[in-house]
Amino acid sequence: MRHEGLCKELDSLIELSRSAKSLGIFVAYTVAWVSGTQHSQDILDAEVRRLLKEIPRVHDLKSLRNDPVVRAYRKFYWRIGIDPTKTRPASEALVRRVLRGAFPRINPVVDAGNIASVETLVPIGIYDLGRAEPPFKITLSRGGEIFRPIGGEPESLPPNIPIFIDAGGTVMHVYPHRDSTDTMVREDAEEVLIVAAGVPDVPVSAVRKAAVRVAELLVKLGWSWCETACVLTSSPMPA
Repeated sequence: MRHEGLCKELDSLIELSRSAKSLGIFVAYTVAWVSGTQHSQDILDAEVRRLLKEIPRVHDLKSLRNDPVVRAYRKFYWRIGIDPTKTRPASEALVRRVLRGAFPRINPVVDAGNIASVETLVPIGIYDLGRAEPPFKITLSRGGEIFRPIGGEPESLPPNIPIFIDAGGTVMHVYPHRDSTDTMVREDAEEVLIVAAGVPDVPVSAVRKAAVRVAELLVKLGWSWCETACVLTSSPMPA
């Protein structure tokens, strides 16, 4: 396990390129790992039941569309050439499913990320560090990079798409909404990178809270984490 070294060097684990900074991209991230006996998933079951009851009291489809955080991600989608009425921001799509009485269950780690995303409206990516090589970088595609999306066929990316890559050039994520099968979290994952995806007009505090919330949920399942989340911003931003 590399977690001790990764925690010590957490602030340099991800680089934000100048091109990504120009889009106002920022992230909060940390590392978590299996540390002992795994606990029952009943804790997550209870969290999901709570969300299915609470979220409809806070949002409906109309109010969700007008939420300032949802609007910020939609605006960013338009900026990078994605129609958010056809391809919804990941966090918004999750909340919409909850409003319809459903919650996707994948595996405990992914479920923890989805719970935090529903609570904060911030998209969250979780990556298996057994399948990815640090350090990592958020940059714009040159064009021609191969991306293997979860649930889709491999594709060659056009230029100027924000992407998250590892030291070997593997495209782990198309920012901020599509993850790769190459580094996705499977049941056997023992060490993960948690990344909360920020865009302009989303509070830094909300993005930091999202990353920390995932780690705290994993602790309840028997994991440990770096006990801090690093925030990497494009420019000085209010918390």
